[in-house]
Amino acid sequence: MLTDLLPNQNTCSHSTAINGENPISNEQEHFHNELNGKVNDIVATLPKGKGWRGPEIFLHKGFWLPQTAIKSLLMIHEYFHPKPTDIFLAAFMKCGTTWLRALMFATANRHRYKISDHPLHHTGPHGVFPSLDAQIFLECPVSKFDNLPSPRLFATHFAHNLLPTSMTSPSSTCKFVYVCRDPKDALISKWHFMSKIRSKELPPISFNEAYELFCNGISEYGPFWDHVLGYWKASQESPEKILFLKYEDMKREPSVEMKKLAAFMGMPFTAQEEEAGVVEEIVKLCSFENLSNFAVNKDGVQKFRAPVVVENRNFFRKGNVGDWENYLTEEMRDRIDSITETRLKGSGLALGLMHKA
Repeated sequence: MLTDLLPNQNTCSHSTAINGENPISNEQEHFHNELNGKVNDIVATLPKGKGWRGPEIFLHKGFWLPQTAIKSLLMIHEYFHPKPTDIFLAAFMKCGTTWLRALMFATANRHRYKISDHPLHHTGPHGVFPSLDAQIFLECPVSKFDNLPSPRLFATHFAHNLLPTSMTSPSSTCKFVYVCRDPKDALISKWHFMSKIRSKELPPISFNEAYELFCNGISEYGPFWDHVLGYWKASQESPEKILFLKYEDMKREPSVEMKKLAAFMGMPFTAQEEEAGVVEEIVKLCSFENLSNFAVNKDGVQKFRAPVVVENRNFFRKGNVGDWENYLTEEMRDRIDSITETRLKGSGLALGLMHKA
């Protein structure tokens, strides 16, 4: 587990707290009750939309978030202290974060672990690469990840403008890797994923309903286009701080993109490593076929904000480019492409195939 990487920990354990082995202290309970009160006051003033996992999401500073995410955001602003060497992986939901988690962790730790006995085999991408949104402060006001070896790696689905300036300011030396994909594929993947983890007490969301919500920008961490544009514009202003990647490029030329990624992380592959096939070894280790077949990703679970527990197998579906063709009609395809073209116009960014009627 990721906690095994910590040299010394005296802070509370999110796993034991959730499992009930060590109930949270009175101090922690008071902290969360007070914070929940603040969150309740905030959401009482916000527009509501239909949630894909839970019943409601709220429009907070331009983005749709579940109430638990708003709580996490407040905790990040108040209690998370970025370090100069931190590297954050950011993306809209279902745009490649599981794959990039594995690639980035394997790259950063390639001198520490052998491929044959790698933590990814028994812990999985989420176990070695924590979520800033949903795992860092599960039951504690103080992060238990302060002592992670440098560089610390964290993932987030929060939009760029929602995060603290201590993380996003060009004057900060921590870095971001952002990965995006064709919004049509993002829609399909997100609908499948959210359908699997949607509360059993709620009726399922049909694909047509999800499509309408997505096109209207109403989905967890959306609108999709605002999310992408925020990081894209920031990457254009500070390319040394934000590396902007496309899922499709990663799939087409993984070794090329891996070298770019490693160089950005400050850990470029040496000529000797390239000659020895280290890049290809990491790509193979982190391939969809490999990751999805590890026992931990078939039988394990991830504990996020209570009461959310997600089976690891749900993070792996197909990993393909262009799966939208199996779901979208021509009219649906053209509508999303038209929205994308309009929203990205003048930005210099192109996503997906733009079909002209």
